[in-house]
Amino acid sequence: MVNGPGRPIRAGNGDADWAVTALFREHHLELVRLALVMVGDLSTAEDVVQDAFERLHRRWHRLRDPGSGLAYARSAVLNGCRTVHRRSAVARKHGPRLAGSSAAGPDTETALDDRSEMLMALRGLPRRQREVLVLRYYSDLDVAEVAATLQISPGAVRSTSSRGLAALAAGLGRTQQ
Repeated sequence: MVNGPGRPIRAGNGDADWAVTALFREHHLELVRLALVMVGDLSTAEDVVQDAFERLHRRWHRLRDPGSGLAYARSAVLNGCRTVHRRSAVARKHGPRLAGSSAAGPDTETALDDRSEMLMALRGLPRRQREVLVLRYYSDLDVAEVAATLQISPGAVRSTSSRGLAALAAGLGRTQQ
């Protein structure tokens, strides 16, 4: 991977600070946007991305491929988003019992009203379909990059994308042509 004026980022060169900083400067916003689509909350998305870069910095010396830093960061962001969803599911399960009789407040209703129809339909998809569609069409990655990020085959990316688009169209009440 080359960053800036021809300066290569190399795994194992002992310059993890520089390499991770360069990746952060170049891809932070892109990764925050990815996390935001996945979790629906800006501060949570920023936290997920920050944690991903922290893990990347700690493990920089273990990277086998010099250009895999960004793929590692994307995977770490998606894993962080999965963790957020798991934790919120546990909170939703146990929250009403702990909070008493008031399960949903005005903040919950406002948050639901603010979400767009597309994001709601996207969040209704199974996790894998949502991840493939967001990486493929929102992050504008090609099939090979999505496959590398999710550690699945390119054929699985194409079939999951096709099923996800069909489900998304059905969820939005549109027919595919």
